[in-house]
Amino acid sequence: MRSSRATWAVLFLFLVPALLSAQTVQHDRAFWQTIAHNHYAVPENQSAAALAQELSQLLASPDPELRDDLAYSILARWIARPNILQPAELQALADDWRANLKSGIGESGTDSVLKRSFSALCLSSIAEREAKSPFLGERRYHQLLADALTYLQSERDLRGYDAKLGWIHATAHTADLLQALAASPLLTKEEQSSTLSALADRLSSAPQVYTQGEQDRMAAAVLALIRRSDYDTASFESWLTKLRDEDKKVWANPLTPETLARYQNHTYFLQALAVRISLEPETPRIVDYKQSVLGILRTR
Repeated sequence: MRSSRATWAVLFLFLVPALLSAQTVQHDRAFWQTIAHNHYAVPENQSAAALAQELSQLLASPDPELRDDLAYSILARWIARPNILQPAELQALADDWRANLKSGIGESGTDSVLKRSFSALCLSSIAEREAKSPFLGERRYHQLLADALTYLQSERDLRGYDAKLGWIHATAHTADLLQALAASPLLTKEEQSSTLSALADRLSSAPQVYTQGEQDRMAAAVLALIRRSDYDTASFESWLTKLRDEDKKVWANPLTPETLARYQNHTYFLQALAVRISLEPETPRIVDYKQSVLGILRTR
């Protein structure tokens, strides 16, 4: 009897997760296309929370329509609209997507990056809603920021657009997430500094020149930081000085493709940041920031 019970217990442990997994994606492409065509309204007699969990599984799809045009696009609109997904449901999604940032981390050139990258993009929608109407709570907010910074530095697949897979864009999507998180009053001065450092490290460590606008998306994240009334101007000047000093070393040593990529990424980033700052309403702080960035660009 004990042996029989043990056998059933083992089968239960293996079969139940498999059955749940098999039930995860229940709807076909046409179902999701209909939602998009109907201005992203939740279908009658359907649970938005259950559908959101199903869409979450499609973030890993190598099919760009399912992953980007449908899953991400539907989720982003449902997250932004009030009274579709409740705070507890959004928290559960955020927890799942944070965990996805670690799925297959360290791989490059494989499809595993899609789940990580598009989870980061969906988390940016979560962070945008959080900034407008807080629901995460302090613990989840700070953990999300910490996981985003770790992911930005740990991701090895830096592809932008792929003819078959469509947008991959892990760096840009994570920059979007950091930009949204920077709008929260919960962001501490230590976290502001850590965010700026992580963005600089990503620019410096990329082994190739970004070609799909990633530098501009990172510039937008930096702008979100320096736009804050509690941001420390002195730390920004120190950060720029470190960046400039790194680039001086490029020309003091034999050039390599990696060091030249760092220099070019810095240049394109500074150009994007200068333009974005110039578009801001002029205040003494903004003028100082712009002059600091332009001062470095004039030497290049």
